[in-house]
Amino acid sequence: MPRPRHDSEVLPAKERLENAFWELLADRDYRKITVTDVVREAGVNRNSFYYHFSSLPELADSAILHQVESSTVQRRPDPNGDAEEQWSERVTALLSDPKQRQRLDRLALLAGPHSTLDLTESLRDFARLQLFSMLQLDPEHVDLKTDLMVEFTVGGLLAVLRRWPELSDTIELKDLLKEDVAVLAMGTYLAMSREDMLAYWNRIFVHNAQGLTAHDTHVCR
Repeated sequence: MPRPRHDSEVLPAKERLENAFWELLADRDYRKITVTDVVREAGVNRNSFYYHFSSLPELADSAILHQVESSTVQRRPDPNGDAEEQWSERVTALLSDPKQRQRLDRLALLAGPHSTLDLTESLRDFARLQLFSMLQLDPEHVDLKTDLMVEFTVGGLLAVLRRWPELSDTIELKDLLKEDVAVLAMGTYLAMSREDMLAYWNRIFVHNAQGLTAHDTHVCR
């Protein structure tokens, strides 16, 4: 089988097959999708499909993994930095980038009515691995607290994805760019990581206390 030309406007066969998977999942139940449907949608032949994948579930896993890996959440948050600024940067990148919006739309299909338990579990497993990778932790050797916090975070992501179809047309950046949400997000990260959570919260409380004191002093004047 010839290798895809990198200078061609036509996408490589593997990418076209994965794109076809998402297009079909948006249109019908996963149980009703066949290899024939995929190759027809992708514009390739069956030999091309079986060159890259041994089965439809293998294609699904590959497509899901690539979407999870393309997450904007790659760089670890800095507990010593400004939580609100870091959160703003990530949320803006997520909601302003058409490719990231498409990624959210696709992942939301895995939590939607056309999905199956197997697809949802694949998303859960890959999301867990992505979080462990970001935290630079070995998933086989983590303490119970970290494991439970990762499960809690992944469960929250799945809950948001279930609601994403209704949120995608109405949600605005200002709804998410708030200090309390930023602090909560940083706190969740710290609870999963090896970072010093107590030092972070002490810094937050001291900062807020200083802000209140300055405000009261200004009012008294």
